[in-house]
Amino acid sequence: MSVRDLLVMKAPVPTLQGKRVLITGAGSGIGKATAVAAAREGAALVLTDIAADNLDETVAEIKRADGKILFHRPGDVSDYEWVRRFAQQVDAEVGVMDVVMNIAGVSAWGTVENLEHRHWKKMVDVNLMGPIHIIECFVPQIVRRGRGGHLVNVSSAAGLLALPWHAAYSASKFGVRGVSEVLRMDLRRHKIGVSLVCPGGVDTPLVNTVDIAGIDRDNPKVQRQIEHFHKVAVSPERAAQAILRGVRKNQFMVYTSLDIRFGYWVARKFALPYEVVMRIANNRFDQLARVSGRNLEALAVQSDSNTSSSTSRQKG
Repeated sequence: MSVRDLLVMKAPVPTLQGKRVLITGAGSGIGKATAVAAAREGAALVLTDIAADNLDETVAEIKRADGKILFHRPGDVSDYEWVRRFAQQVDAEVGVMDVVMNIAGVSAWGTVENLEHRHWKKMVDVNLMGPIHIIECFVPQIVRRGRGGHLVNVSSAAGLLALPWHAAYSASKFGVRGVSEVLRMDLRRHKIGVSLVCPGGVDTPLVNTVDIAGIDRDNPKVQRQIEHFHKVAVSPERAAQAILRGVRKNQFMVYTSLDIRFGYWVARKFALPYEVVMRIANNRFDQLARVSGRNLEALAVQSDSNTSSSTSRQKG
């Protein structure tokens, strides 16, 4: 390998026109927006999502706009056996992918005393093992074909920064980041680019469904924070454009907003100020948790009281 090869790698997929692109999580949010944008740029798509109805809606929308869908099937990327069968079907009916995008993901937040084992397990199963299953079952074919390609893995700001209440989520997203950094080096000799997408706030349906352990989502203060998030979050379409630009330019780190790029730079260059900011953020989250927690306790007491009253009336 020459010195030039060590320093510069030409973008393996400078255009999506006519390229076979696999996208997971294509039923909603960033996955759907990326599928629609990729189709608009001439990609031939293979799509999957765990929600069959959402996936069908994405496929129908793309077809109405004369986009090309090669294959689509609903399924759970955390199930290795399903992914293996899915890959075999795609290999047989479509062939080798040019671009593989791991976008499917779930989220759960909470402090360690409120998180349950199911939260930790689901984060790792879907957000980390899901991408690994897809990589296992689709990337070796790209290597053997020998014509290059591109892999996209979606991590998160929580894969770069110590965000409050994100321990379980960060466990999975830091893992995706580690896998991506290694594969960036391992796959380079095969002319396969790797992009690590680190979104900050993106206004997707996940915002309204995220599982926050031990928190009353109906609490007015919690609702205000969610409303504020919607105001500052970028659209899925903007995130999709950042992802496609990352593929075309063979960028490793792909940010969807400047705040995360700046935050990660501060974390690397100014360790103490970064820690102070994270401690302040953690304290604010703790205050919110205490207020919301009191509301939950009050609701529980009220529920117990109502149950007791009902039982007394039945006995009477």
